[in-house]
Amino acid sequence: MNKFLYILLAILTLSSCSEYQKALKSDDVEFKTKVFHTQIEKKKYSKAIRLFEQYATSYRGKPQGESAFFNYAKALYATKQYITAAYQFESFASSYPKSANAEEAAFLGAESYSRVSPIYSLDQVDTDKALSKIQIFANKYPNSQYLPKANEIVKVLSEKLELKAFEIAKQYNTIGEFTRDYNAAIKALDNFVLNYPGSKFKEDALFYKYDSMYKLALNSIPSKKQERLNSAKTYYQSLIKFKADTKYLEKSNKMLETVDKELKQYTN
Repeated sequence: MNKFLYILLAILTLSSCSEYQKALKSDDVEFKTKVFHTQIEKKKYSKAIRLFEQYATSYRGKPQGESAFFNYAKALYATKQYITAAYQFESFASSYPKSANAEEAAFLGAESYSRVSPIYSLDQVDTDKALSKIQIFANKYPNSQYLPKANEIVKVLSEKLELKAFEIAKQYNTIGEFTRDYNAAIKALDNFVLNYPGSKFKEDALFYKYDSMYKLALNSIPSKKQERLNSAKTYYQSLIKFKADTKYLEKSNKMLETVDKELKQYTN
């Protein structure tokens, strides 16, 4: 019995392969379409893509091509060809605006761009593009069922941009040890807090701003030292005001002790 099942399975497999190969060589668009959808159902996306691209121009913009083009875009998405998928989803939404799948296509098109957003340390052109595409989607479908997911993506991408901006600003503090140019760090961190007032990295930015002024003050010429020490105290207070139990509390307090000790020489 088992031997019979294996033989039957082999026959069906060969038949399926034969049908696919036949469709590749066929000029019959209807037959190609039938086999294309069969491959989609079987999740044989690469085969489906190869087949559909042979006759896509025959259906472009035509009513009978609606299902095929949507499934083609989803097949590209499933095979992680996100840029091409994004283009096809956008094209579908534009060509078939009244389709029941138009909203999903518009969302997946925007979402596809987020899939190619790189790690924060790399150029974020694709991240900016993804955010722009998602905003366009949200404007067009303000009550979409996909809006919660879109908002989640926006949050992740926005935090990536914030992290990149913070790391760039923080880097000025790091290289200040070699350049002695802590003013650049203070300005960069100031700009970060201004541009991202609600950022999850605000606590870190406030600390490194304080740290930068602290180091700048300690290494200042006598004529500027008192003023900069007082500025360091102000930056310390800003950090504590923002988060009294900051993770940098112990280190910040030790730095403050040094600042107060240095300021005593100006009290006489």
